[in-house]
Amino acid sequence: MVARQLDEQLAARFAVGRRLRVLDVGMGAGRQALRLARLGHQVTGVESDPVLVEAAGEALAGEPDGIRERFRLVVGDGHDTGVHFLPGSFDVVLCHSVLMRVASPDALLAGLGRMLAPGGLLSLLARNADASALGPGLAGDWRGALDAFDAQTGPERADRLAPLTSALAGIGAPLERWYGVRVLAARGSDGPGPADEAEFQALLAAEERAGRTDPYRSVAALLHLCGVRG
Repeated sequence: MVARQLDEQLAARFAVGRRLRVLDVGMGAGRQALRLARLGHQVTGVESDPVLVEAAGEALAGEPDGIRERFRLVVGDGHDTGVHFLPGSFDVVLCHSVLMRVASPDALLAGLGRMLAPGGLLSLLARNADASALGPGLAGDWRGALDAFDAQTGPERADRLAPLTSALAGIGAPLERWYGVRVLAARGSDGPGPADEAEFQALLAAEERAGRTDPYRSVAALLHLCGVRG
């Protein structure tokens, strides 16, 4: 779902066929970064976890030469972007599922903002503090639901839309569009997944609609925010 939303923003802001300079901070095993490299973009992935770095390297090794040439893997932390790259070096900066592991996002976001070229797109994926209790609550985990109300702090912290919107404005990449991710699916249910491809496509369509429609997107498990550098 995040890939669909990201592609929508890329198509809206950049000319068709343009090869973009992409920075993926906290890329994990490189799934999103490799997807963009396959689309022809020049991608740099930053990751500090040795296990994930190894997994990304193995995945990259299985790609054709052209894709490997467009992909650069940097071992490092999201706070160190200024050490590795010059300001304004990237057209697109991704920071997906990283903020939840950061005690305070301000310094990280400021660094990411400096990496953006004018007109560049910043894509953030963060846990939604306004929905943290929904998952365990729907599953009947009442203690977990109570604990989730305090998930804004600590190693599994979550964020709210309004403070993130202010933070994006503060780094010169004001919010242009935001989506919800995991609004309907995987919320307190251990039931079977879609029975066939048609049902799976229906699930995606429902999630996509909910992720862009109020009030549903406001209670999504994750917030996907897209800011644009002025």
